[in-house]
Amino acid sequence: MMPLQSIAMGLVIVVLVARFDSGHDALADPVGWLLVVWGVRRLHDRTLVLALAVVALLFSCVLWLPWTLEALERNDPSLRWAVNLPQVIFCIALCHHLAGLASASGDRSASAWLRTTMVLNVVLAVAPVLVFAAGADEAMTQVYAGAGGVLLLLIVLLFGYARRPWVDVS
Repeated sequence: MMPLQSIAMGLVIVVLVARFDSGHDALADPVGWLLVVWGVRRLHDRTLVLALAVVALLFSCVLWLPWTLEALERNDPSLRWAVNLPQVIFCIALCHHLAGLASASGDRSASAWLRTTMVLNVVLAVAPVLVFAAGADEAMTQVYAGAGGVLLLLIVLLFGYARRPWVDVS
């Protein structure tokens, strides 16, 4: 499996949820993040992106436990936003890194799409702060829907760019 395919498949596992009655997710996010880490390890010049993927993996290990999710849902909604930040920050860094690789090789279209996805992730990282500050908690549904759409866009781009020559496997 090529690096971007591995990263994309890992993100698919992270996004999808299949809960048992016990509360456990059959599609364990840590497994998805392991695939992401494995893919990132094979990219060229990946130090920061790899470190952020490992941080997201560690967070996902704690968050995969059903009682952790229950505790988050009982508390302030801003906690849920905060624990998802490592995933969003990873996506921002990944898009930035890949856009740089694409740009350096002259693939302007891929670079533009990846930079757009990066900016959308930045907006979605900040949007909950604005929603909470405005006291418009009902708008969080739209923010979560937007986040899902942007993550889906990133997954599609990763699968689409998997065979591009600028994806230098080291």
